[in-house]
Amino acid sequence: MNILLTVFEIVAPVFLLAGIGFTWVKLGFEYRLEFVTRLAVTLAVPSLIFVALMQTEIPAGELTRFTLAAVAGHVGLALAFGVFVRLSGLDRRTYLSPLIFGNTGNLGLPLCIFAFGQAGLGFAVIFLAITALFSFTYGIYLVAGQGAFGKAAREPMVWATLLGALFLWQDWETPLFLTNTLELLGQMAVPMMLITVGVAIARLTTRKLGQAIWLSGLKLLVCFGLGWAIARVFDLDSIAFGVLVLQMCTPVAVTSYLLAERFDADSDAVAGMVMVSTVLSVGALPLILAIVL
Repeated sequence: MNILLTVFEIVAPVFLLAGIGFTWVKLGFEYRLEFVTRLAVTLAVPSLIFVALMQTEIPAGELTRFTLAAVAGHVGLALAFGVFVRLSGLDRRTYLSPLIFGNTGNLGLPLCIFAFGQAGLGFAVIFLAITALFSFTYGIYLVAGQGAFGKAAREPMVWATLLGALFLWQDWETPLFLTNTLELLGQMAVPMMLITVGVAIARLTTRKLGQAIWLSGLKLLVCFGLGWAIARVFDLDSIAFGVLVLQMCTPVAVTSYLLAERFDADSDAVAGMVMVSTVLSVGALPLILAIVL
């Protein structure tokens, strides 16, 4: 009974905040999605990433093992789903990116914070940063069919990760006034991202729910199995283990839909996967959390 109550206390704020965004739009209130998203990815999330890395107290050995495990997770998903897409005859430009990349920022980061606290935040930020690096390069290449490394170099999240890693490595700290400012900016990120998920889901429409259901189920099963196996292989401790598995199992990110729409892939199919996988996560993520706690 205690574990069920603990899981409920962790996941309830995540889905309640997303529900606020969903209800807000359904009531007809204005929500400028592009502005809020830009504010989050330009200021709030980079500030959160930088401060979390600068202040992390995770031992260097554990941090290195987790980083390698996260990279292995992304490579493993790319290989597994690359083979699946080829054998199944699905359009690579449409389906491979959403199958690989999860919503490790908007949903994964808050969930890891509520579940594992400050230590979990450090690991979750590392996973988010690796997801961002892969999605801004290989992810855009999959959808657009062209190089995208220049875009990665212009992303504040990438620079926040590199600077945070440098400060962590050198044991530097920013002046207190600047740290406090960055912390305040970072505190916006979690509620802003969760509400935005609800808004985005409320605005999505699709006619391909049937296909989205089995693809979302397949994604969840493969991600859970691979995440668990990689965490075992790298001998991660309990918190790092839980963060890796949770982040691997997050639903399809809304950015996958935006990229599909921008580069003329089948955005309707991707919208279905975003919607179904997010709804599926309402039941799946608490169950996964109960297993890894």
